[in-house]
Amino acid sequence: MGSSFQTQQLSIESLATDIFLRSAGQWKSTRRYYTLKQETSQEVVSFLEIEFIESGHPILIDLAKRHGLKDDVIFVCGSQVSWDSHYCGPEGKQVKGSTIFGVLGDILYRDRGFATSKPVTAQLSSPNPQSLCLKTEYGGSAFEEEIKLVGQQYRTRQTIISRAGEEHTIGQYLEKRI
Repeated sequence: MGSSFQTQQLSIESLATDIFLRSAGQWKSTRRYYTLKQETSQEVVSFLEIEFIESGHPILIDLAKRHGLKDDVIFVCGSQVSWDSHYCGPEGKQVKGSTIFGVLGDILYRDRGFATSKPVTAQLSSPNPQSLCLKTEYGGSAFEEEIKLVGQQYRTRQTIISRAGEEHTIGQYLEKRI
């Protein structure tokens, strides 16, 4: 039983590493958020810079400390994502930011969440070698996200945000390498 777990752990780590490596670079992200109860939508265009981070890098050591992990814990790899987002429409706004990810086993560690500046973790899974699925929960909300590589030039993402067990928002993204 232990060897099956180790194989699964190594598999998700190697799949996440491969997807992080293949995602490195600059992307234009066009996305739409659907708020289900209000039946409204919001379009957003973002420019992303994704940097692959090697195991042992000081940024990942700092991320482990933020999560209160032991000094000997070393992430397999990581990624730093920076964005410059432009919300379309009459209430348009610009948002810039960045986040750091670290992979260890089937857990994705982040320096911040979607809706919090506190460190969070996500459960990782992979239905196929081109996709990563993340499930994050905090503050009464659940975030389920799938990131899928489509060839070398495109990625799709979908996020479902639930509160109190009810789906609230769906985000759909098409990203093109630039």
